[in-house]
Amino acid sequence: MIEARSLSKRFQDKKRGEIRAVDNVSFTCQPGEIYSLLGANGAGKTTTLRMLATILEPTDGTAVICGHDVIEEPEKVRANVGFLSTATALYPRLTAQELVEYFGRLNGLDELTLKKRVDDIFNRLDMNGFRDRRCDKLSTGMKQKTSIARTLVHDPPVMIFDEPTTGLDVMTARTIITFISDCRDRGKAIIFSTHIMSEVERLCDHLGIIHDGKLLAHGTVPELRAKYGEHNLEEIIVKVVGPLLNNAEA
Repeated sequence: MIEARSLSKRFQDKKRGEIRAVDNVSFTCQPGEIYSLLGANGAGKTTTLRMLATILEPTDGTAVICGHDVIEEPEKVRANVGFLSTATALYPRLTAQELVEYFGRLNGLDELTLKKRVDDIFNRLDMNGFRDRRCDKLSTGMKQKTSIARTLVHDPPVMIFDEPTTGLDVMTARTIITFISDCRDRGKAIIFSTHIMSEVERLCDHLGIIHDGKLLAHGTVPELRAKYGEHNLEEIIVKVVGPLLNNAEA
């Protein structure tokens, strides 16, 4: 369902020259699986996710989503993907329901299907209490739920979440994590980025550790625990990334 093939992205910086934000990253995620991409800020996670969602075009390599190449068929990829980023803005003067309906129509849903989809998502994300409230009057958690509803209203088979619970209270984060888990149970392929290791342990079938644009380690949680001799995921990340940081300091 999702296959990254030697994905690379380079940027030019006036002071630092060429920056390799993502360097030869490859992995797969099948239907009914959650793949978590882990790493520090600036490691290349968001750039990778944006290439998968066709927001950025790879410098080298490619990715295939639901049989469609992100470079050759970006519109078909977008029709099959729901992408959520913390940088995504909402239209302030629309209500939560109006905004979700607007994006449903953009994705070609007929009115009957749209109503069913909106009612289902609003029920599952516990959004009925603010469906008629304008987006500029919503709390942070309400805005994040609205962003998720907008992302998923067309019921895409592939979902990409970039730190979906950042800055949320415990109950809102729990609702979103439960929703993501339910989506996996419904057979969706999900790429998930987070800094919260408890979410990784609860949700993820496979994970990859990325640093300085390179995918340094990947596997299931039990596989990585066995390989690195650590139970704590944070300690595993330190073991994977630590030697590179020490070399850089030296």
